[in-house]
Amino acid sequence: MKVPQIDEEQQNVTSQLQSTRKESRIAAFFRESAGKWHSQRRYYTLPDGGTKEITSLLSVRFLEPGWEELRELEKLHGLSVSLCCGAYVSWKSTDSVTGRKQSENSTIFGAWGNTLYRDHGFAISQPITAQFYLPTPKTLRLRTEYNSSVFEEEIKLIGDRYRTRQTIISRAGEQQMIGQYLEKRID
Repeated sequence: MKVPQIDEEQQNVTSQLQSTRKESRIAAFFRESAGKWHSQRRYYTLPDGGTKEITSLLSVRFLEPGWEELRELEKLHGLSVSLCCGAYVSWKSTDSVTGRKQSENSTIFGAWGNTLYRDHGFAISQPITAQFYLPTPKTLRLRTEYNSSVFEEEIKLIGDRYRTRQTIISRAGEQQMIGQYLEKRID
């Protein structure tokens, strides 16, 4: 049986279709995430199991290709391509037990291929990247590495009013912290 040969042009078309499908899936995920969220978080420090509870107000805004925030992100990363879409995320966090302010900040995400570009990491001010994939249209998985740490995160949309997140932070191959989040849409 003779196997049909796929020429280079067909391979390019297939690759472009796969890339377009990925781009439309991450854009749909970011669009569906847009809005204001009330986040309840619990962090478990490993191996001792100490916990910390944080409440945050999150605001997520979808970014269309070519918007100023994405153009700035492209410059920051020295990209010669245009990011397909993105999200601007801002937050205000408080310690749930003491009521003390924990953090107030924002970050910009932009997608291209299987990479999410960010203007800075949570713990550093330098630009970073994360590898991502969507095992389902409502689940985003990220892997980010910087400062000798690995951050593995999963964000899952549940209906149109809730989402869950889980973050596992590892250093030198050992898990250091687990963060679990329940977020409810408030607008």
